[in-house]
Amino acid sequence: MTPIRTLVVTAAAMLWAMPAAAQIYAWRDAAGTLVLSDRRLDPAAATATYAVPDAPAFRATRPAPDDGGDGKFEPIVQEHAARQGLRPDLVRAVIQVESGFNPRATSPKGAMGLMQLMPATARELGVRNPYDPVDNVRGGTAYLRQLLDRYEGNEELALAAYNAGSSAVDRHGGVPPYDETVDYVRKVGSAADTAPTTTARGKRVIYKVVDIVGGRPVVRYTTERPASSTYEIVQR
Repeated sequence: MTPIRTLVVTAAAMLWAMPAAAQIYAWRDAAGTLVLSDRRLDPAAATATYAVPDAPAFRATRPAPDDGGDGKFEPIVQEHAARQGLRPDLVRAVIQVESGFNPRATSPKGAMGLMQLMPATARELGVRNPYDPVDNVRGGTAYLRQLLDRYEGNEELALAAYNAGSSAVDRHGGVPPYDETVDYVRKVGSAADTAPTTTARGKRVIYKVVDIVGGRPVVRYTTERPASSTYEIVQR
């Protein structure tokens, strides 16, 4: 197959929903990979790109169809959430906000895969293939566990550090006043708190508990009714 025909076929596969007469734009990213798009974009701007299935020489500005959803990756989420002592709802929410359950997602900053691991973080966690769902979720949940331990179970601070880095959280003494980070914490927290969680007997109750540790409020979540502390029901 000629290079031109290969380009056309690949573009058609990735930009499957665009009108037949639409223009296909192409440019090379910083790594030299050919990027395809159905809209004109500034190649120098920060633009999220996605891998093309079975075509590693190309990337696109739209995810490929049929990337699956949380049901497809649920066994992975359940296994690694349990291993790290995390709420599956929290792990699902991070994946939803980070990548929309697209295992091939790559952010403009270089974060990769379902839980959008940065290259340095992936290396530290021993993640050999960030685009492999099992390897990515294993590393991402381990990292989330580290952050929760660092911030004494405070999910809001752990999520802020996941987004902006621990140094930013420590420097500001809480969630950094960055619009992106504040919005990220809100989105993940909302998705985690409202996710359907059921047992054989029906829906469980999830309590949001606020403990005072060292004079500072620490937020944690539990399925057991708190005997003390300040709490509210966020899922029934």
